[in-house]
Amino acid sequence: QLQLVESGGGLVQPGGSLRLSCAASGFSLYYNSIGWFRQAPGKEREGVSCISSRGGSTNYADSVKGRFTISRDNARNTVYLQMNSLKPEDTAVYYCAADPILFRLCVLSDEDFDSWGQGTQVTVSS
Repeated sequence: QLQLVESGGGLVQPGGSLRLSCAASGFSLYYNSIGWFRQAPGKEREGVSCISSRGGSTNYADSVKGRFTISRDNARNTVYLQMNSLKPEDTAVYYCAADPILFRLCVLSDEDFDSWGQGTQVTVSS
């Protein structure tokens, strides 16, 4: 059974950092693009970042460019999202998801992703 589990969320002050993890089980994410998405209360889900299979190309939302970095550790079957210089507007539930089409280059569209995790809460507040 394909499963993705997010972890690493929490409460952090503005300007702080967090690293989110997306661990896969039941499949090897080596062949899949993995995306990070977030949803704040009262807002639609938005794409944050994605990384193509085999550690290829990456994409970032304009709002996080220069602050967030996505990476993958295929040996650990895990994708990470390093978030620096966090702002209150980054507060949201963060989800990871896998593209079911192998080797497809990633784009920040949730229509290209399924196998969603349960989410991890990130709160940026002083």
